[in-house]
Amino acid sequence: MPDPLNPLDVHFAPVSSALVTVRVIAVLLWTALPAVVCAVLAVVLTPWIWAGAAALLVLMVWLLWLIPRQVRAQGFAETDHEFMIRRGIMFRSLTVVPYGRIQYVDVSEGPIARHFGIASIALHTASAETSGSLDGLPAQEAARLRDMLAHRGSAEQAGL
Repeated sequence: MPDPLNPLDVHFAPVSSALVTVRVIAVLLWTALPAVVCAVLAVVLTPWIWAGAAALLVLMVWLLWLIPRQVRAQGFAETDHEFMIRRGIMFRSLTVVPYGRIQYVDVSEGPIARHFGIASIALHTASAETSGSLDGLPAQEAARLRDMLAHRGSAEQAGL
């Protein structure tokens, strides 16, 4: 039986593995630092705050396990008429954006992502249901996709 989230004859390119590092840094900033603050407050104020530090550490370990799997599950494909974005392991999704529906393409990168040479693209259409975004693209690939998607989008809208 064919898999609806894995179309035949479509090759999905993976995103950069540097996305794992960027997301790990973000998780450590948002969980390890508050856990240290909770630990200090638990020593100074009351031992009950250790529960908060423990919860943050459990969350951090779970996210550090989950992030590499999430990044490996992401990919994109270019076909003759649409751009496809695939993501997810347990809750999988496939976003198909027809080139003719693309109105504009955003490319963005934060300071940590820029340091690791990756960027994100966001495809905008008239309908929110057909818009899509993809994180963790190498910067050169994001620039190539921006130019190609903008060109194909305007060409398809013009009926060329």
